[in-house]
Amino acid sequence: MNKVFPQGHHGKAAAGTKAVPGGAGPQACATLANRTGFLCHDRRSCIPASGVCDGTRTCPHGEDEEEGLCRDVPHSLPSFLVAHCGDPASWIYSDQKCDGTNNCGDCSDELSPVTVCAPCGPGWWHCSSTVFKYCDCIPRSLCRDRVQHCSDWSDEYACPGP
Repeated sequence: MNKVFPQGHHGKAAAGTKAVPGGAGPQACATLANRTGFLCHDRRSCIPASGVCDGTRTCPHGEDEEEGLCRDVPHSLPSFLVAHCGDPASWIYSDQKCDGTNNCGDCSDELSPVTVCAPCGPGWWHCSSTVFKYCDCIPRSLCRDRVQHCSDWSDEYACPGP
């Protein structure tokens, strides 16, 4: 079951409340992966934030691709769908924060002071990555593969592997 968070004051999500039937405007929800999502009009479908205005109608009635929502991305998107990067001109979808991937290009979506993420989760190894795609953690599947992914080579000598 998806969690639903109706829009609060000034477009901020009102965490922990139930959706009001017939609520006006886009509403936030939590996807099954516990990431920020967009609640479709059927009030049952919660799609990932990054699925909004991506050129594919994912909601049953296609409201995730409506002209009013997608005409001037990111400015036309509700604030709960957008996260800002260290470079003020750059943005990502809010479900891309703290996902282990360098979506902003400067790691500001994964590291402090711009973003506070939990430490590396299961399946990840903490190190300073030499791979542009990752920031502070690399997937354990890259450990012990005879290729340096951490600046200190810990992925090859200390990481227990996948």
